[in-house]
Formats: sequence, C-alpha cells, structure tokens
Amino acid sequence: MEQKLQLAVPTLFGLEGLAANEIRKLNLSQVQTENGRVLCKGSVLDIPRLNLNLRTGERVLLVLGTFQAESFETLFEKTKALPWEQFLPKQAQFPVKGHSLNSTLQSVPSCQSIIKKAVASRLGGVYGMNTLPETGELYQIQFSIMKDTVTLMLDTSGAGLHKRGYRAKGVVAPLRETLAAAMVMLSKYHGKDALCDPFCGSGTIPIEAALIAKNRAPGLNRSFSSQKWAFIDKKLWMQAADEAMDQEFDGNYEIWGGDLDPEAVKLAQHNAELAEVEDIVRFQVDDATKFHWGGLYGRIVTNPPYGERIMERKEAENLYRAFGQATSKLPDTWKIYLLSSHTEFERTFGRKADKKRKLYNGMLKCDLFMYGVK
Repeated sequence: MEQKLQLAVPTLFGLEGLAANEIRKLNLSQVQTENGRVLCKGSVLDIPRLNLNLRTGERVLLVLGTFQAESFETLFEKTKALPWEQFLPKQAQFPVKGHSLNSTLQSVPSCQSIIKKAVASRLGGVYGMNTLPETGELYQIQFSIMKDTVTLMLDTSGAGLHKRGYRAKGVVAPLRETLAAAMVMLSKYHGKDALCDPFCGSGTIPIEAALIAKNRAPGLNRSFSSQKWAFIDKKLWMQAADEAMDQEFDGNYEIWGGDLDPEAVKLAQHNAELAEVEDIVRFQVDDATKFHWGGLYGRIVTNPPYGERIMERKEAENLYRAFGQATSKLPDTWKIYLLSSHTEFERTFGRKADKKRKLYNGMLKCDLFMYGVK
C-alpha cells in the first residue's frame, strides 16, 4: 500500500475553511484547519492534484517532520535524523528559508544555517560525498518554528498558487487571485446568474468567476517546482491534468467586468485571453456609479478602492455613496459581495450589510460586506 504523505496548504487568513472544503472534494484524508493553513494526508499523485486544482490555497508543502527543539544541537540532530534522501537526489539544490515565532531559537539566519548543515550532513553520508554539488533541480526547504515546535517541509509549488499564469502584470494594488476566487466562492456563484464586477481593474474577479463557472483547474496554464522532482513520476502530472480537464464543462455564462480606466479594461481582456476564458467573460469601460443591469437575478462581486493607497479616503467615501445609490435601484433578488477595509463603509454605502466576513487582502484587514443574503 502506498505511503500517505503529510501535506500542508498555507492560506490567507480567513480562507482556511474554503481551502479545507476544496481539499475534501479532492478526496484527501485527515483534513484539518489551523490558523493560516490546512493539513491533510495524501499520496504522491495528490501533490500534482492539489497544485493544479486549488483555488484558495497559497502553495502545497510536503511535511517531512515535526519535532520539539529548544537548542541548535537538537535542531541539528533531529533535522539530520529525517530521511532526506527519499526525496532529494544527490544533485539537488536545497536552499532553506522560514520563520520563528514565540520560540527559544529566535535567529532565523542561524536556524537556516543549522538546518542546511544537517541536511547536507545526512545527504553527504548517504551519497558518500564531502561536498554536494547542488547543480540539479530546486528542492526549496521551508521551516516553521512555533512555540519551539519545528516543522520541516519541501515547497512543491515554486511560485505561489495565486500566480495562475494569466496575469503577467497588474494595475495598481491588484487583488490576489486566491482572494478573488474566495470572494466568488463565498457568493455561491456556480454560473447560473449574472456576475458583475463594476471595479474590475485587471479583471481578476471576473476571470476567477469564469474559471469556477467552467470548473477549469486554475493551475493548468503554469508550471510547478515539483514537476522536475525525481520521486514524482511525470506521468502523475499528466494523469492529474487529464483528470482536471475531464471535470470541465461548457455553458452560456453572463460574466461582466467594468472599469473607468481604458488601460485596465484592455489589460483585463488580455488576461482573460491568457486564462482561455475570453469567450465567456466580457469587459468594457464603464462608470460604477451609474451601474444598472436588466436581469431579475444576479450578483455583484467587487473590490472597490479602499481610500488607503489608490484614492484619498474622502474620494472613496464619495464613490461608495454613489455606488450605494446606483445599486439601491436593483431588484431585491440581487446579491452584493463587496470587499473593503474602510471602517465607515456601511455608513457611506447607505445600508448595513446583512452579513460580514473578515478577510485579509495581503496584510490589510478587510470585511466582505454581503447584501441580499440570509
């Protein structure tokens, strides 16, 4: 029977539950949420499956070991005791990075150095080499030390999973793709009603909505570090990609993005083409404060300027006020999901939200204000 691997999926704060649901739908076992990450057990095949399919996870980490360490000597010995040779060939490049919080071993550079020496000592002994060449593929080692508990991991993703491959460059203050996907998922959008983003910027929310509507795996157009790893058969990547593409479906969807900036709209259209969803999402230059829509049902999922970096606070408040007045003319059957860090958002928008959910846009604490939901 194939050995079960311990995997960890870091997330933005507030998205742990969504990522856990995604992982369960992929049939991984022992799924449990912690602050900022989800743990699960899976097979080698699940490394490609998670990387290709996850919409709200930031990366996929393979956990090699967890132990207590309050001295550098213990850190060295327990790191060296792990079976690194099962994963790293003798040519492997294995840089080390990580963090330490509320622990005796506070110096990150010292921890990096000790872990690096311990892994080199183990591999050198196994492969009979005094100096390892490190000329091969990248096996990025990550460590986390929390309250003296050390977790050592390999980063299977490379670039973060929010980098889907469709956004080569962004406009000012772009929304991370994982957060955009989370907003669409929290709106319970499945492709049936109209979905609109009147502040679309470079198009991230409508594009993520289109990928969700098509059930298209977000990682199909990019590469991952572990595609080049010796212990993961290349056939497994093909198998995972075929499985993902078999789950896709076609349909007629009403997905729209608007923005005042013609350059942003042009970029959004380009990004939609790169994501291969240009046939089901449309963008146009439009003014959110004059927003109107003919359909009886639909939802707005949007991330307007907060008045922190892009606009002055007063300007943002005026924008919220005008947008609130425009959307108040929509039928009661419409739902609105709006992300903002502005403390006075509800007052300026003109309505108290039916529900709120705390989310983080990078390090910025925000609320997802939900209207028309029970």
